[in-house]
Amino acid sequence: MGKATPGFIGPYRLLNVVNTGQTSLIWQAYDDAAQRVLGIKVLLSEFQRNREHIGYLRQEYIVGEKLKNKRIIQFTDFASDRGVYYLAMEWFPAPNMKHLVRYQSEKAQYLMPKMIEQMAEALAYLNENGWVHRDVKPDNYLVSDKGEIKLIDFALAQKIKGGLAKLLNKSKIQGTRSYMSPEQIRGGALDGRSDLYSLGCTIFELLSGKPPFTGSNANELLMKHIKASPPTLESVNRNVTLEFGNLIRQTMAKKPNNRPKSVIDFLTQFRMLNVFKRPPKPPEKTEKADN
Repeated sequence: MGKATPGFIGPYRLLNVVNTGQTSLIWQAYDDAAQRVLGIKVLLSEFQRNREHIGYLRQEYIVGEKLKNKRIIQFTDFASDRGVYYLAMEWFPAPNMKHLVRYQSEKAQYLMPKMIEQMAEALAYLNENGWVHRDVKPDNYLVSDKGEIKLIDFALAQKIKGGLAKLLNKSKIQGTRSYMSPEQIRGGALDGRSDLYSLGCTIFELLSGKPPFTGSNANELLMKHIKASPPTLESVNRNVTLEFGNLIRQTMAKKPNNRPKSVIDFLTQFRMLNVFKRPPKPPEKTEKADN
């Protein structure tokens, strides 16, 4: 690893910050040796000595560096420079799915069937390689201008052992409350059907504009995931077919055994039906007239 100098971390030349989250930021960087652009994830200064958050960063690399799939962001390096840990990854300059739906809704609806298929493909590959993501949500899918998907953020991922996931910390609920499966909330054993539940919640939000369950406080929201019946997607979005709405409701069944058997099973059913009654029109291109 190269010595840290102003504008560098390890061997990577930092160019500019492209995203800042609650605990970390992403740099666009350049690897002079390999002559390629990449992304560098670094913890914010207040978390750089926090063992728990360093562990999350390390976990992302442990999970991601062995996953070689075009639907999953590729990780290339995990190291520290002057006591600052960082994670290097492929450069994929695209917004997350929540941003696309919020600011380019016409394009999002047109690309939706393609995006849903790719979202599921990413999870299917992850699950088949023995991992449960545990934080599936619109924010953790990047989507390019052409609708190409990358699954990101494996900080909470857990290895599936003997068909059941061994929890790292049963006393602490981890994940994002709007998308958590009932078994994840209870601290129970997880498999790919938990990710499938979260995928169903994510798809519901993408097509309706809001998550399937809301609450005035965290406990109320979690209890709705555990006890409340899934809402009817096709009543919120009138263009959604009954068949697709039924499939999404099935993914949000309270008991894992009542959901599709796996994400692959979901994909098989998805490919045999239509999402929309009337396919959305392609978004109009805005081009400046030549003078």
